[in-house]
This record gives sequence, C-alpha cells and structure tokens, in this order.
Amino acid sequence: MRLPRMLALGASMLVLFGACSVGGSSKPTIKLGSDGFYESKIMAEIYGQALEHNGYTVDRTGIGLASRKVSAPALESGQIDLKPEYIGSGLAYYDATKTTGDPATNAAALQTILNGKGGGITVLNYSPAADQNAFVVTSTTATKDHLATMSDLTAVAGQLKFGVAKDCGTNPVCAAAIKSAYGVDLSNALPLSACDQPMVDALTAGTIDVGELCSTQPDIAKNSWVVLTDDKHTQPADNLAPLIRNDYLAKVDKASFEKILNDISAKMTTADLTKLNAEYVFDKKDVSTIAKEWLTTNGFV
Repeated sequence: MRLPRMLALGASMLVLFGACSVGGSSKPTIKLGSDGFYESKIMAEIYGQALEHNGYTVDRTGIGLASRKVSAPALESGQIDLKPEYIGSGLAYYDATKTTGDPATNAAALQTILNGKGGGITVLNYSPAADQNAFVVTSTTATKDHLATMSDLTAVAGQLKFGVAKDCGTNPVCAAAIKSAYGVDLSNALPLSACDQPMVDALTAGTIDVGELCSTQPDIAKNSWVVLTDDKHTQPADNLAPLIRNDYLAKVDKASFEKILNDISAKMTTADLTKLNAEYVFDKKDVSTIAKEWLTTNGFV
C-alpha cells in the first residue's frame, strides 16, 4: 500500500506545482509602444523593465513606432497596449480646442475622449515631469535680433530660417497655433525629426535660425541656447502619463498593475528627464541601460 500512497502524493504535488506554474505565468504579454524620439523610447523602456521586474512579459516591437499619428492609432487598434503620452499634445491630437496650461484639466479631457477609443483607454496618473515644444535660437541670434519671446519673432520672421518637426503642418499646436498667435508662417520651414539630433545639428550649423526642440533636450543648456517664451501660451501643459488599453487591464490585477506605473510617474521629474536625455545624447548610453539605472537608483528594481 505504500507505493500507491507515494504515487498519490507525487501526483498531488504535481497538480499543486502545476497550478502554481500556471498562476505565475498567467499574466498576458503586454505590447509596449512609444513615439519615435529617444525620450519617449526611454520612458517606454522604464515602464517595460518595471513590469518585467513584477512578473510581466513585455513585447517591445512597438517601441519607437513614429509620430503620434502612428502610435495613437496603434494603441486604439490594439497593435500596442501601453505607451507613454504627453497629455497636452495627446489631447490636441484629438481636440486642440480643449488644451490648457493645467495638466489635471488636460488629463481629464483626454480621458473623456479615450473612453470612446479602441474599446476604452485609461490615462494613468500624470507625472510632475513635463516636456513641451520649445522654439529655440542661439544666443547670437537672440542678441542680434532682440529675441526673448515668441512675439519678438513677428517682426523678423521673414529674415529667419525655421526648422520644425515633420508633423508641424498637421499638428494643431505647431504651425496653425503659431500662425494664429504670432502671425509666423511655418509652411516653408525645414521639416526635421522631432526632439532629435537633426534639429540640433541644423541649429548648430546655422542651417536654421530657429528650431523647434523639446524643452528637455540637454543640448539647450549645454549650448546656452535661448528658449523663446511662449508668451501667448500656444503650448499646452505636456506632463507625461502612461496610456493603457482597458481590455488589457481586464486581464490582470488592475490595482497592482496601475500602481507599478503610477509609482514611476510620481517619481519622475522634468530634471530627471533632461538628465536621462543627456545620458543618451552625450554619454552615448543605450536606452536599456539608462532605464535600468534610473529604476535601480529610485528603488524600483
């Protein structure tokens, strides 16, 4: 009788371990995405590594997709489940009339719109970290043309060469907003990769006199460039927030999943973003290393 009892015990242990194995691997793979510029990729990688540390499997195929015109439909269609978003620009993509300088207002308005997109998409907590479109000139140009604000451009715009993001013509907070507020026509501006090295190179070389950069690009401080004050407030509050599809949240422990990303948002600052960007641009670290070091320093892994 001892052998059957041992066999029975062994069988019961296999069932137990099998159940534990299934439970441990029951979290569905999350498809992670981002826009094409390096800051967005870094944030996506931070999300991804934090989720992996908590037992999730991450598919990174969608990281660096392209502009919001590509990444937003990808999220709506389910091509990706999660992406970092700049809530003011994200809101402007859907309805530029609702953007404000208040991140809470922007997040709420974006959430209302996303309730009806792709079966429902949730805007998680927005971060203190923000990165806005910034029109930048060299200190030499600022002095020569007496430029401190965007309004100062109005009188001399015809003498200046502009560089803008490739989607500026269709981005409601770029060409249309700048022309409406400041009378500056950007239709003939040089289109370059947003928030990326080509814009920096063009401004450095003098190919352009005014460049549309991201406010957290580390090149601005390093080169003592001048960010022109958006005195007519064309740019919305662009705090970072994770966007996640509701159908993915329905498959996992929603509260614990959201806490992982909300804790990251709470810890990330604008100064951190700028520092992480500098590590990518100047220290030539790869995105994975930058993300891991930030997560380790801040106690997430």
